[in-house]
Amino acid sequence: MNVADLLSAPRPPRARLRELLTAAASGRPLVAPGAYDALSARLIGQAGFDVVYMTGFGTTASLIGRPDVGLLTGTEMVDNARRIVAAVDVPVIADADTGYGNAINVLRTVAAYEQAGVAGVHLEDQVMPKKCGHMSGKAVIPAEEMAGKIRAAVAARRDPDFVLIARTDAAAVEGLDAAIARARAYAEAGADVLFVEAPSSEDDIARVAKELHGVAPLVFNWAEGGRTPALSLERIAELGFSLVLYPIGTLLAATAGIRALLETVRADGTPTAALPGLPTFGEFTDLIGLPEIGELEQRFGS
Repeated sequence: MNVADLLSAPRPPRARLRELLTAAASGRPLVAPGAYDALSARLIGQAGFDVVYMTGFGTTASLIGRPDVGLLTGTEMVDNARRIVAAVDVPVIADADTGYGNAINVLRTVAAYEQAGVAGVHLEDQVMPKKCGHMSGKAVIPAEEMAGKIRAAVAARRDPDFVLIARTDAAAVEGLDAAIARARAYAEAGADVLFVEAPSSEDDIARVAKELHGVAPLVFNWAEGGRTPALSLERIAELGFSLVLYPIGTLLAATAGIRALLETVRADGTPTAALPGLPTFGEFTDLIGLPEIGELEQRFGS
């Protein structure tokens, strides 16, 4: 953000997200790289992307260094979302897992995420505690129960532009027919966008797109290394998906970079050999906004 951003109210991010989803329905899908903290979110915004996705997988890894198996609380997830929202001036879509309980819990979860400033969330139909959608051993709640959670989410939101994404993990548990039927039921319950997680073949992906065409905008989760085939963006657009998530690429890249640096330090005793491939101290302080802080100090300092 520049000084003007810090001193003025940005364009409402929720209305902007809805505009972007509407535009994506008839053209290029909206691309949302995953952020696991405020710094990764800031880098996504600086790279020119129109939306940031707060990944639950990455949030869990970065906060507690553990896998995405339902270990974080809703409070921890919302706190991370609030920091990410504060770091960028583009809409943020956040993982809200199962809503952290039943339909009554969903009421509070949606209110908390909305108060944190996110533009939208996705809720999933897994049994709590959940697992990453590309892990084995998942279980899902009854479709009727999840529809009630979606209705609760609709009732809880105060901003009508707040986007509710319904995710079903049923494809791996009950089969693709059941997953598509669940997605339809969640749309009828009021979901704005549908997210069928982890189809395992291009034929399955195409079937999801065909059978849910016109029901609601669709999410394609391009989970790096996951169970879903890695399609080109052109093919994803051809199939009619409106939103593409790249949830953990930034996390994997950061992990690789840190490992390489530590290997150099361990081998050489200093990081000198690794420094040419890294931002300089000055470059890094620039990208995290030190010049803007200097301008504010000039304006308001004594």
